[in-house]
Amino acid sequence: MSVGSPINSPEVVLLVGTQKGLFRLHATNARRHWQLEGPHIPGYEILHAWLDPRARQFGYAAATHPVWGTHIYQSRDVGKSWDSLTAIPSHAPGEFSTGVNAIWHLAPGNPDDETHLYAGIDPPGLFVSRDQGSSWSPIEAFNHHATRVTWEPARGGFSVHSIHVDPTDAQRVYAAVSAGGAFRSDDGGASWKPINHRVRATNLPQLYPESGHNIHRLIMHPARPERLYRQCYNGTYRSDDRGDTWVEITNGLPSDFGYALASDPHNPDSLYVIPEESAHMRITVDKRLRVYRSRNAGGTWEALTHGLPQDSVYVTVLREAMGSDGLHPCGVYFGTSNGHLFASADGGDHWDLIASFLPRVLSVSATAL
Repeated sequence: MSVGSPINSPEVVLLVGTQKGLFRLHATNARRHWQLEGPHIPGYEILHAWLDPRARQFGYAAATHPVWGTHIYQSRDVGKSWDSLTAIPSHAPGEFSTGVNAIWHLAPGNPDDETHLYAGIDPPGLFVSRDQGSSWSPIEAFNHHATRVTWEPARGGFSVHSIHVDPTDAQRVYAAVSAGGAFRSDDGGASWKPINHRVRATNLPQLYPESGHNIHRLIMHPARPERLYRQCYNGTYRSDDRGDTWVEITNGLPSDFGYALASDPHNPDSLYVIPEESAHMRITVDKRLRVYRSRNAGGTWEALTHGLPQDSVYVTVLREAMGSDGLHPCGVYFGTSNGHLFASADGGDHWDLIASFLPRVLSVSATAL
């Protein structure tokens, strides 16, 4: 695997959630040779899994099974082994159509409190835990938001995802609903504001509605938390004011549709997307696997193809299936619907296939230890 200059991390760990379990890959700081372990939690769909940036020995995974149901798994040894927690976030009986179909997203809460977690579920619900997942409480102001009447199921589910806490103010929390839009709380979840101003929704009767948007992914830049990016059913967008206003940055991309979105944690202007052909086909544009990179916050884009197949590629890359490690140069990783896992150790200039013929990849997270 191609590499750049030396980096000061002893190991990089990837957690790869698939349709048949969780895989763990690790490599030394050179990121040349990857070792594959797993599957852990075999037979379960792992919709989201990560190591906790506040205490990296801990990991969390959202798992669902058609027979055994929905569970949260926790690791206490950097993802080497996993145990099921007893409690799961769930709506009260009779509150909505069902208590929980799946847990779509787990997120660290207060940066100074490793016991604090958030969870997003289907049917749409946002929950908080203050004891590392041993118990969960609903965030009622979100779950019963006045705009909920405009939310509706999307093709990929009806869920809360993309939960982020501002590292400079733990009272500021973001969450997204597919399909419902992006929301922000400035008071720790007591109230929520839709943040979808001037975001197109060409599939709805009103072009710029307050809510109801089919948002595929929302990310907050950790080094500049007022900077947000979003990938939607209609376009890629940037906000420089915590979501109060948005600028479309789709120009230069071959499509306005897609799911995958990632950034360099040390560079707010660096962004990666993988456009897809259309909402109808949901495959890579022109049947070529290309990652598009911007180094000026979406002002211009360049296609990254070195090491990626460029002919007869019929795959999709899902919302959680792309991540970065934040090292220098930045490592970028993504997995495909046909079970192939690609990695770049130089910010996307060169790509290598580091695992193949895995089950369908649902999520990818990268952590430098």
